[in-house]
Amino acid sequence: MKISSSLLCLWLALAVAHPSFAKVATGTLDGIVVDAQGNTLSGAIVEIQTSDGQHPHATHTDGKGHFQFSNFETGQYDLRAYFQGSYSDWAKRVPIHLKKAHSVTLRIASAKP
Repeated sequence: MKISSSLLCLWLALAVAHPSFAKVATGTLDGIVVDAQGNTLSGAIVEIQTSDGQHPHATHTDGKGHFQFSNFETGQYDLRAYFQGSYSDWAKRVPIHLKKAHSVTLRIASAKP
């Protein structure tokens, strides 16, 4: 009986430690970067970080000014865009929800397409 209970404990420990039991809820954040006139900005850099300033990431906008951050842990994030020497204001506490995309527009006031 002692061997059986030891094997059971080992099996339970391995099962709990298995990655499928430790899945993290993720979601998607997408958006667009525009200038003061509303023209989209291709090749802008979009920076994202948790609202406490941790875990920074960056991406570029595509040819139509769109960007996307996929498979990010749910929570609140701050993000801003950079283009030709100018930054947008920080978009603060932008939520990323489980399986529900959130979209945001970042405006760079002094950028020229």
